[in-house]
Amino acid sequence: MQNTYRLGIDAGGTFTDFILADRNGEVRIFKALSTPQDPTQAIRNGLALIEEETGITATEIVSNADLCINGTTVGLNALIQHKGARTGLIATAGHEDSIEIRLGHKEDGYRYDPEYPPARMLVPRYLRRGVRERVVSTGAVHTPLHEDDVRDACRHFLREGVDSVAISFVWSVLHPDHELRAAEIVREMMPGVRLTVGSLLYPQVREYTRTSTAIVNAYLAPILSRYVEAVDGYFRSLGAKNPVRYFQSNGGLALGSVVSDQSVYAINSGPASAPQAALYIGEPWGLKNIITVDMGGTSFDITLTRDGRANVSKNIDFLRYRIGIPMIQVETLGAGGGSIGWIDSMGLLQMGPQSAGSEPGPASYDQGGEKPTTTDANLVLGYLNPDGLVGGRLPLAVQKATKAIATHLAQPLGLSVEQAAYGMFTIVNNNMVNAIRRVSVERGYDPRDFVLNCAGGATGAHITALAREMGITRVLVSKLASGLCAYGQIISDVKYNYMAPAPVRLEGAAAAAKLDGLFKGLETRGRDDLTKDGFTEDRISVRRSLDMRYVGQVHECTVDVDPFPLDEAALERLKAAFHARHEELYTYSEPASMVEVVNVESAISGRVDKPRRMTIAKGTGAAAAQAGTRSMIFAADGTPRETPVYSGAKLGAGDRIVGPAVIEEVTTTLVVEPGWTAELTETGVYLLDYTGGGAAA
Repeated sequence: MQNTYRLGIDAGGTFTDFILADRNGEVRIFKALSTPQDPTQAIRNGLALIEEETGITATEIVSNADLCINGTTVGLNALIQHKGARTGLIATAGHEDSIEIRLGHKEDGYRYDPEYPPARMLVPRYLRRGVRERVVSTGAVHTPLHEDDVRDACRHFLREGVDSVAISFVWSVLHPDHELRAAEIVREMMPGVRLTVGSLLYPQVREYTRTSTAIVNAYLAPILSRYVEAVDGYFRSLGAKNPVRYFQSNGGLALGSVVSDQSVYAINSGPASAPQAALYIGEPWGLKNIITVDMGGTSFDITLTRDGRANVSKNIDFLRYRIGIPMIQVETLGAGGGSIGWIDSMGLLQMGPQSAGSEPGPASYDQGGEKPTTTDANLVLGYLNPDGLVGGRLPLAVQKATKAIATHLAQPLGLSVEQAAYGMFTIVNNNMVNAIRRVSVERGYDPRDFVLNCAGGATGAHITALAREMGITRVLVSKLASGLCAYGQIISDVKYNYMAPAPVRLEGAAAAAKLDGLFKGLETRGRDDLTKDGFTEDRISVRRSLDMRYVGQVHECTVDVDPFPLDEAALERLKAAFHARHEELYTYSEPASMVEVVNVESAISGRVDKPRRMTIAKGTGAAAAQAGTRSMIFAADGTPRETPVYSGAKLGAGDRIVGPAVIEEVTTTLVVEPGWTAELTETGVYLLDYTGGGAAA
């Protein structure tokens, strides 16, 4: 680090996490309540909290920081709450309703459900205007652009108070001139509007995906632009010498100007940094296959890295809107510390997705909540310290938790409170395990080939139970686990994605030359952009991917490849990579069938220096850190057993704990089930291993 500090800020639904690293290797975590009504206020509050606890002022931190990085939920919240900009769409005449037709079916999981309601349109019908123009699939112009239609659309948008405009024409990726001319007219007539051009934002084959992606971007662009302007201005007022970087859904950092123009990349920026943090944590042991799970108050996020690379999804339905741009695959489930336990119409115990949230919160918070939650179950089971969470700042009411479980679950089901609590614990774990399978088994990966990494303040109480259910025998838990996404931000690189359509069959020298030319063109643009951003050639790296399919297939799959010279002979390498990926996903391949490419993409990264790792002094033995014992339950029969409790602050590197046990850190509680051991390493990571016996399968 060239300067003294590096600051990572991750804004979540309940808390905004701050990670402050200095050049001496000290890494500290702070939490402030999020302020959705004014997201920048949480940043001010967090920096004030840091000053209160450390004496270091916000000006000292920011003016002496090489990087200040912000991961934000502003875009995500606007999309969830449908509070984006008033948006208009200019489309090819006759295609104004493609976003409503949605390829003729509902999202996966609801395709045959007649009662599932249609998605709410981000652009209502009266703000979708068709213009006469048509390009065919060869890229040839069938109908020239009628510019007066574009002007009529602009006049209509001005009357309706439109703030943002998306333009998306049929086959514009093969002939973008019509879109570009329409954009010129919009800028002339609506100079103050935010403008998104589909063929520039997402230059890939598939009209519906491109149009939907452009609309989502246009819907969020004014919101993100105002947010970026406010954050950048605040950090400049504190003396920032370097521009603020923003975390993107593709797993990399970007300048605020990029996030303003390509706002769709900022939708899921928070959990997208988890894979990078996981790889950095696992690096001392050479771990590259890692599943990271992040349990907060209301949700549970899962990400996966294989061979050192994160799972990336494209062309997915996110919050019911099709988004084409590459995003770190984050599986999200309504399972958190506030998930409410209830009995369904068949008399079965269920957990969530309803949540008590932070207000009124679990019954044990004693803030008016009366429904039993995951946190209440963990308290009754003895896992959580009744003296309180977050270093005692949040006391817990055992009697309130017991009453809630007894009244709503135990008595109606004819169970003891302890049995009902363990049932709640088991069911919420099973819900999370099913979600983990969706990012592993359903993507062709065996979870037993991975280690499980803990993130989020509530995950530690469940992490060994989740590993047990998945057959995973090694778990990583960092002392920074509750703020792991913010930590992932400060160790991430700058990353941009460049795309192009490439409808070509993998046969002959001409096909190889076309692909080679496309990749070289994309990568030249990427290198130029990163060079302007201050990166030298030795810090720039490239990763390629191709959307490929067998000729005649409707859908393609994405194949990642390392850059290599693309001549005719190299096409066989691309085919082999596609066959292998197809078999991995679908259990079969067709080596005799012809393969074609649909789209290509290059991810260009600029390597950022990493701060020094946390270092932990050598310990003198776990016994010195034992803070006492608590009665805990580790089996369905509800039988308690006296279990040791350790203070994480008193443990040193090399100290080893045999389960069952609980390790209490300031911002998380780690439950070590029977059959597991935990050892604190010098990098501040607990290494948990299954040793056999106990509760593990």
